Amino acid sequence: MNAEVRPLAPGLYFVATPIGAARDITLRALDILASADLIAAEDTRTARHLLEIHGVALGDRPVVAYHDHNGAVVRPRLLQALADGKSVAYASEAGTPMVADPGFVLAREAIAAGYPVTSAPGPSAVITALTLAGLPTDRFLFAGFPPNAAGARRAFLRELAGIPATLVLFESPKRIHQSLRDMALELGAERQAAMCRELTKRFEEVIRAPLGELVEKLADRSLKGEIVVVVDRNRKVASDDRLEEALSEALLTMSVKDAAQAVSEALSLPKRKVYQLALELGKTK
Repeated sequence: MNAEVRPLAPGLYFVATPIGAARDITLRALDILASADLIAAEDTRTARHLLEIHGVALGDRPVVAYHDHNGAVVRPRLLQALADGKSVAYASEAGTPMVADPGFVLAREAIAAGYPVTSAPGPSAVITALTLAGLPTDRFLFAGFPPNAAGARRAFLRELAGIPATLVLFESPKRIHQSLRDMALELGAERQAAMCRELTKRFEEVIRAPLGELVEKLADRSLKGEIVVVVDRNRKVASDDRLEEALSEALLTMSVKDAAQAVSEALSLPKRKVYQLALELGKTK
């Protein structure tokens, strides 16, 4: 990295880092990492390696480990650096800070203390998986990691079943088979889904199929790497929520009969139900 290093304004900078391909880092992220007075990272080895790849010199600047297990001890040091007017960059292990990441408490305390907090956006496993899954992205819910215990996991998934949005979940290779079986059971074996693995890496893989088929296709495979599962929304709930809005739009240019016909086909809802609502809405026009 040969560009001139400019001093950063004091404050806390959250820096997104590559989830696989090292070249996915942004130029702004490199500028921040090259200029910050102190760098905090979930894994200092990963952070140092990333800096070496991109030719970012550390000099005598400290790189501090900050993760779930030492946060209570390290946070005061980082907040004191901010109090001293220094710039602090927090680099996630992979992806965007605050998304399944230990940076939340640090951000909350820095904001509460009145320090400037800035984000340098970049790679995200959630957005990458949504891009590749081929499922609707107009409304989605990131649900994080399902619980490890089977009973808790099934209850967790049951709560998500009726949400009218595409679901995005993280899972480990050790539990992916059990999780997919529970998803098929609680969300519906027919729900369209995509298992996305090793995103942006050499062995990137995306398998798109209904949840029940995913269970069968992956049953005999030993999977490795980071995994994101994307599951289509509950179509019935989504259709019910959109019914009145869609009918109101259709009635602007169509008769009650034609509007009911078009909307019932588009949302896969019973024609009688749609026609009755169309009549009611038509009377108010």
